[in-house]
Amino acid sequence: MKRVFYGWWMVGAGSLIQFVQSTLLLQSFGAYFAVLRDDRGWSKTELSGAAALHQVEAAILGPILGWVIDRFGAQWMIRSGAVLFGTGFILLSYVDSLLAFYGAFIVTALGASLCGFFPLNVSLIHWFDRHRARALSSMQLGMAAGGLCVPLVAWALAAWGWRATAFASGILIIAICLPLSFVFRRRPEDRGSSIEGVDASSREIRSELKDESQGAARDFTAREALRTPAFWLLSLGHGFALFVVTGVNTHAITHMKEGLGYSIETASLVITLQTVAQLCGVGVGAWIGDRLNKRLISAACMVGHMSGLLFLTYATTPAMVVAYALLHGAAWGLRGPMMQAIRADYFGRSAIGMILGLSFMIMLVGQVGGPMIAGIMADLSGNYRAGFTTLALLAGLGSVFFLMAGRPELPRAPTAAS
Repeated sequence: MKRVFYGWWMVGAGSLIQFVQSTLLLQSFGAYFAVLRDDRGWSKTELSGAAALHQVEAAILGPILGWVIDRFGAQWMIRSGAVLFGTGFILLSYVDSLLAFYGAFIVTALGASLCGFFPLNVSLIHWFDRHRARALSSMQLGMAAGGLCVPLVAWALAAWGWRATAFASGILIIAICLPLSFVFRRRPEDRGSSIEGVDASSREIRSELKDESQGAARDFTAREALRTPAFWLLSLGHGFALFVVTGVNTHAITHMKEGLGYSIETASLVITLQTVAQLCGVGVGAWIGDRLNKRLISAACMVGHMSGLLFLTYATTPAMVVAYALLHGAAWGLRGPMMQAIRADYFGRSAIGMILGLSFMIMLVGQVGGPMIAGIMADLSGNYRAGFTTLALLAGLGSVFFLMAGRPELPRAPTAAS
C-alpha cells in the first residue's frame, strides 16, 4: 500500500492547531469583547487597542520570524508558541486592570503568532508545489471550523465567567497544541523525501531539459521581490481584506448585541453560520485553487467581503444578517489560503518566509485599522454604521489591487555561454 506523503500529516496537525486558535481566540475575541465591556466598563476603543497590539506585534516580528524560518525552519518556533499562547490565556484569567489586560494579551498574541498562520503556512509551502493551494486550503479548514464552537465559548463565558473560561482555555491550548507541534519538520529532505514525494532527480532532469537554452529560472530573493509591483499590490490587497476580517472579528458580536438587539448567544449563532459558509469557501478553494487564476478569485472575494459587511451594517431583518454571514464567510474561506499560495507561485519557496514577513508590515494597515476605525467611530457616533461602512468600501477598493497584481517574470541564473 502506498504511504501517505508526510506533508499531509503536517496539514492535519496544522489544521487542528488552527482550529484551537480560531475557537479560543480569533473568532471568540468578539464574545470576550462584549463580556469585558459589561464587566469592566472599558470602552470600545480601549478594547480595540488589544486587537491592534496583536497585529502590531505580528507586523514587527514578521521579518524576524521570516528570516528565522528561512534559515532554521519553523518547528521550534511552533513548539514555543504553543506554550506561550496557553500561558497568555492563563495570565488573562487573573487581570484586574486595563494595563494588565494588555500585558496578558501581548503574551497571548506572541504565542499565537509563533504557532499560528504565518509559520504553519510557510512550513507547508516548503512541502507542496502542484497541490499547494489544496494543502493550504485543507489546513484552513481548522481555522474555519473553529467558528462552529463560538456558541460553546459564549455559553462558557455566560455560565462560568470570563476568568474561568480563559484559564481553562490556556490549559487546553498547551495540552492540545504542544504535542501537535512535534509533527512539523523543516523540509522533505529531512525525512529522505522530496516535494510532494516526487522523485527529485526526475524533477531536476525535466527542469534542465526545459531551461538548458536560457538560464534556468530561480526563486526571487526578498530584495528582488520588493522591487516588483506584484509584491506591493498583493500586500495591499491582503491588508485591505483584513480591514473587514479583523474589524468584524472584534466588533460584530457587539454590533449585533447593541445595534441589532441580539443576545450574545444568538449573535454567536450568526458567527456559526458564517463559519459554515467559510468552511464551504475553503472546500471550494481546495477544489479550484490550483486550477483557476488565484488573483481573480481573490478580487471577487473582496467584493464578497464588502457586500457582506454592508448587509450587516444596515440590517433591518434576519435575512440581511444571514446574507452577511454567507457572503463574508464564503469570501474569507475562499480567499484566505490563496494569499499565501499566490505569493509562493509568484516568488518561489527559497525566501518565502522573509517575503511573507515583509508583507506583514504592509498588511498592518488593515490589521490595526479594522478594529481601531470601527471602535473609534462607534465611540464617537454611538453606533457602528460609519465605521463598518468605511471598512466595507476599503475592501471594495482592495479588489482593484488584486486585479492589477500581474505575475512577475522569474529571475534567471546566467547561462554557461554568458
